Amino acid sequence: MTSPQQPQPQPEPHDTAAPGAAAPMPPAGAPEPPAQPPAEQPEPRPLAAHPQPEQPPAQAPVPPQAGPAPQEGGPAREAGTMMLQAQQPPVAPGKEAGTMMLQAQAAPQGAPLPPQGAPKDAGTMTLQAQQPPAAPPQQPPYQPQQAPQQQAPQPPQQQIPAAWQAAGPGGAAPAYVSPIPVRRTNLGHALASEWTKIRSVRSTLWTLGVMIVLNVGIGLMAAVAIAGLGHPTTVVFGSAWFGLLLGTLCVIPLGVLVISSEYGTGMIRTTFTACPSRGRVLTAKAIVLFGLTFVITTVSTVLVAVLHAGMIDGPAPTADQWLRATLGSGLYVAVLSLLALGAGTLLRHSAGAISAMMGLVLLPMLLAVFMLSSESLRPVAKAMIEYSVPNSLGALYDTAFMPGGPSGWQPLLILVGVTAVVLGGAYAALEKRDV
Repeated sequence: MTSPQQPQPQPEPHDTAAPGAAAPMPPAGAPEPPAQPPAEQPEPRPLAAHPQPEQPPAQAPVPPQAGPAPQEGGPAREAGTMMLQAQQPPVAPGKEAGTMMLQAQAAPQGAPLPPQGAPKDAGTMTLQAQQPPAAPPQQPPYQPQQAPQQQAPQPPQQQIPAAWQAAGPGGAAPAYVSPIPVRRTNLGHALASEWTKIRSVRSTLWTLGVMIVLNVGIGLMAAVAIAGLGHPTTVVFGSAWFGLLLGTLCVIPLGVLVISSEYGTGMIRTTFTACPSRGRVLTAKAIVLFGLTFVITTVSTVLVAVLHAGMIDGPAPTADQWLRATLGSGLYVAVLSLLALGAGTLLRHSAGAISAMMGLVLLPMLLAVFMLSSESLRPVAKAMIEYSVPNSLGALYDTAFMPGGPSGWQPLLILVGVTAVVLGGAYAALEKRDV
């Protein structure tokens, strides 16, 4: 805007004012400049966005004058400040508009006025570029609003107690003690584990169940058949072990499967991880298998012995005969199951260990039958029959096939010695071999 007291100046070629802004007019009485052909106006250029350093205004020297002289062409004008602002046209994005201010500084009061030909209002004109206003923050391009994703709730973080942080080798507080009681594992834990395994598998139920049925069933049928003859016998328990002999063929697979099944399924790795002491694991298996087999066999043999003693006529059995027909037979079958356990530990294969044990029980007797026809092989065949499992089991009931072989409790002692050797080899192999 221009002061209403000042005439509109004309733009000069060297004026740096922005296009479209009013230029100062020459004072009245001044010689008009010669007419010049209109020149092409240069294309307006926007001012720099950065402000220029402000320069101190330079005051033009005012010639001395004796006193105020009357001014021609109108009343005297007061010296003031003229501000000329030119607003830049809108610029392209990224360029900022500036402001140009033109100021005329008034002469000090009492100073002599310039001569008639000079401009009326003498002063200093200063061109200042004001700092443009701060550009508004650019908004990001429009993006469609998306539904806020529901974040899963995070569990609260538990703070570590200070007592735990202070504990340790370098801490001042003693080491942290868990409230959960920590107990050292022992043989009792291994026994509980093996008892859980052997009673939770179907093979135990089937093998022991079939053994009871064969022992009691065949023993009952033998007692009924002998009692029906009506002839007294010299040994009351002479035929009570026929069913038990077939029952041993069911106990042998149970002894093998107690450990070989874990090798087949890979469960043995978990067992040895939970109990690194492999000897303790084998001991627990042997105790559980021996105890279960001994109890089941002894109970069934006691039942068969009672049936024979009550149904068959003959001399009353002695205490030794009762012990060997009940307790001795139970021990014999239980030790035979431990022999099967040792074979399963050494071979680590169910079918192979069962086949080997069946051959040990039945093969010597079958081979000896064919070898008796030869005079040279008859002593060997006789020894094979005397020390075979069926003959040793019959010796406990005083009805052995060969009277010259082991008798009384000797068959049990021989089987215990053989089983101890096989189990010793199983312990040694289990500690040295990998799973």
